[in-house]
Amino acid sequence: MLKHIKRAALASVITFTPLTAFAQDKLDVVASFSIIADLAKNVGGDRVNITTLVGPDGDAHVYEPKPADAKAMARADVILVNGLHFEGFLQRLVDTSGTKAPVVELTQGVAPIEMKEEFAEGEEAEKGHDHAEGEAGHDHSHEEAGHAHGHDHGDTDPHAFQSIANARIYVKNIADAFCGADKDGCATYQQNAAAYDAKLDAAEKDVKETVASIPEAKRTIITSHDAFGYFENAYGITFRAPEGISTDADPSAADVAKLIEEVRKDKAAAIFVENITNPRLIEQIASETGLKVGGELYSDALSGPDGPASTYLDMMHHNITTIKGAVSGS
Repeated sequence: MLKHIKRAALASVITFTPLTAFAQDKLDVVASFSIIADLAKNVGGDRVNITTLVGPDGDAHVYEPKPADAKAMARADVILVNGLHFEGFLQRLVDTSGTKAPVVELTQGVAPIEMKEEFAEGEEAEKGHDHAEGEAGHDHSHEEAGHAHGHDHGDTDPHAFQSIANARIYVKNIADAFCGADKDGCATYQQNAAAYDAKLDAAEKDVKETVASIPEAKRTIITSHDAFGYFENAYGITFRAPEGISTDADPSAADVAKLIEEVRKDKAAAIFVENITNPRLIEQIASETGLKVGGELYSDALSGPDGPASTYLDMMHHNITTIKGAVSGS
């Protein structure tokens, strides 16, 4: 009987050791927010373990890192971030974690656009006000605490992922990063990236066809914050927003009044809330103008797994069909 037990124990060691080694061989990947995590899953497949810092419906503009985030960064093999100062918390978290992993900015190769002039002026004025608040400076004190501020973006719009063509650049950069960290899996990453790129190409054609079916007079809409500049440039829908490119500062009364006036002059076909922002302001504008809220758009984060935008492809499909439904009344 004892011999049988010893044989069984030996068999279990022989059986499970390779599986444990295989699990340990997976790339540990940290993705800064949910959209990047989804792109990375499509490229990495079963060869990667992904930790997402800012999860579904989370707002990276105001995110406060947790101790678990620093631990995940410390053990990571690859760290994937948006770049263009989107993640205001990033540098402090990198420093705290002491990570040795490469921090890969997925916007490398993207042609950045500037934030809209109307908000650039307002945010520059805010920046000047912050620096006038004493020697310590409001901006500097929050920078040390790891807070993200709208004016920290400079003049560049960081929301490049709202263009599917840019998402394809993200995917290539992810595949290159994974190949650099795991040469044995490079062929797999490249195959996965190529298959997903084809899906992105099909999705972009669908978005363009849907926009083409919307009358030009109905292609101006209002959202909560200025997250859709790349979508606007790529597909021809004009987005107006009371907030600038970051969600961490309230819009001025003048900006809100200007939007309300434009709506009253029939310069907007629909108004939408966003999944990462408080709907109060949008509901106020809708109430004062009589414009019905057309639904919820996903800007800086995916939905949860049971929501309508749990993947990047689902997000882009949901946003454009929601826009079309609202402006066409269907």
